[in-house]
Amino acid sequence: MEILSQILPFVFLIAIMYFVIIRPQNQQAKKHKEMIEALTKGDKIITTGGLIVEIKKVEDKFFMIKMNNETEARLVKDAVARKYEDEA
Repeated sequence: MEILSQILPFVFLIAIMYFVIIRPQNQQAKKHKEMIEALTKGDKIITTGGLIVEIKKVEDKFFMIKMNNETEARLVKDAVARKYEDEA
C-alpha cells in the first residue's frame, strides 16, 4: 500500500503530460500529413520559408512548384507549412 501511494503521483503526472502535450501534438501532425496528401495541382501553399507558391505537379516526395511566371522549382513535401487561403 505504501508503494502504491508513492507511485500514484507519478502515474498521474505522466497521464497529464500525455493528454496536455503528447496527444495534441500527434493530432496536429496527423492533420498536417493529411493536408499535405490532399494537395493537388493548382493549390497555393506557404512554405516554411514564407514563400507563397503554386503547385504545378505532385510527385512522390516532392512538389513541382511555380514561384512566379517563369521560375519553377522542386519543393520537399516536408517544407510545406500550410495551404494558402486567399482572404478576398
